[in-house]
Amino acid sequence: MIGCVATLLAASSISAKDRITVNPDAVNTGSILHAWSWNFPEMARSMQEIADAGFTMIQTSPVQQCYAPEGSGKKIFDENVTEGNWYYYYQPTDWKIGNNILGTKEQMQEMLDSAAKYNIKVIVDVLPNHTAFDVDAVSEDFYKAVGGRDKMFHSNGLQPVQDYNDRLQCTLWGSGGLPDVNTENPDFQKYYLEFVNELLDMGVRGFRYDTAKHIGVHSDPVDTASGVKENDFWDVATGRKAVKGVKLALPYDELFVYGEVLQDKNVPEKEYADYFGQTASGYGWLLREALEKHSAKGIDLKSFHHEAAPEHLTTWVESHDTYANAHESAHLTDDQIRAGWVFLTARQNGTPLFFSRPAGSTRTNYYGNNVLGARGNDEFKHPEVVAVNKFRTAMAGQREDVQISDSGEVLLVNRGKKGAAVVNISKSANFVDLPTGLPNGTYRDVVHNKEFKVKGGRLTGVLAPERSYILMKK
Repeated sequence: MIGCVATLLAASSISAKDRITVNPDAVNTGSILHAWSWNFPEMARSMQEIADAGFTMIQTSPVQQCYAPEGSGKKIFDENVTEGNWYYYYQPTDWKIGNNILGTKEQMQEMLDSAAKYNIKVIVDVLPNHTAFDVDAVSEDFYKAVGGRDKMFHSNGLQPVQDYNDRLQCTLWGSGGLPDVNTENPDFQKYYLEFVNELLDMGVRGFRYDTAKHIGVHSDPVDTASGVKENDFWDVATGRKAVKGVKLALPYDELFVYGEVLQDKNVPEKEYADYFGQTASGYGWLLREALEKHSAKGIDLKSFHHEAAPEHLTTWVESHDTYANAHESAHLTDDQIRAGWVFLTARQNGTPLFFSRPAGSTRTNYYGNNVLGARGNDEFKHPEVVAVNKFRTAMAGQREDVQISDSGEVLLVNRGKKGAAVVNISKSANFVDLPTGLPNGTYRDVVHNKEFKVKGGRLTGVLAPERSYILMKK
């Protein structure tokens, strides 16, 4: 029998950070490079280039032991399912550091030391919600730590979700068919938190929680059939309470944490905001729609379309899921992705994440060279990407003013009186004539050395197709 706790515990809200009330003066200056499928040595070797490209954070793929059948770990995607697949490392078999895709714990430490040298914060993708499909592949150490196989999963955890808008199914059944872990089991919480604390001790300073919306909050149904009394996983994971003498090793506010809470019906965004930042997945969908149509006409790109305040959102043009899972963004050209990135990153709020596409990938060959662990393509250090990353940092304290042409083809992000980013998302040459806060004068774009003029509070200039320009007050 599954009961329900209908109210959010007041005690857990008292010390919570307010992530709902918008602060108009809040300005995000960081940016994340998602080094998807890069192994630890590749990250370590590339750290200076990442820093030089203006990124302040790097997000790794999952680092825990994962499903690794013999012969796997070679290809990002193998239709014959013999030489590996990217989604294997999203199937935990134990909460111990190191796997056959990213590398060993020692190699991870070398990567973290390299990141510290260049003042790059490392975020690790963690996924406590589920185990590998093959429950026999889960380590006996893991089962023993949580009290045995019968204690590992929710009472209906092996039953696939049929209705993702049903919060009972969403949080207590198997998401994507993956066995749903009993995250409220104190033995599991202790074992998982010890893994997290080990990462923190090594130098990790943030986490991305995969399938976060599938781990219940206090208002969600409680799996009383598994002996659960309350949905307290997030209280433990965010350091509000200890479990069996173990507590988060660092003050939670020192960490950058966001959850993959994909937007849909009946998702308690406000309640999740009580614990962490969230993904602005709906905004990413709208931005891609504008890029596909080569116009934002009729599309609201000013609002982030989320119940949480924009300063607490992680934003993207595309994610590894939109690229590799359903391929919904994989057809967009690098030029289109870059145009969207410049617009997104020039904005005042959200923390933008740049997904590193596989090396050699094309719009007909999404996996390119198809080598797991290899560095992605060089788009992360394209001059326009670098320019807007550095623009974002330089615009600390500057409020945004977003302007869009009547045609929807030209996007302009003004940042106070200090700078502006101009993006032409059309496939044709264009002309900008929009209001700006920049003082009167002649400006040259920092990437292409293109001339623009400001007179009477309006910015004018000619734009090449699908090109971005960064203007800075000297």
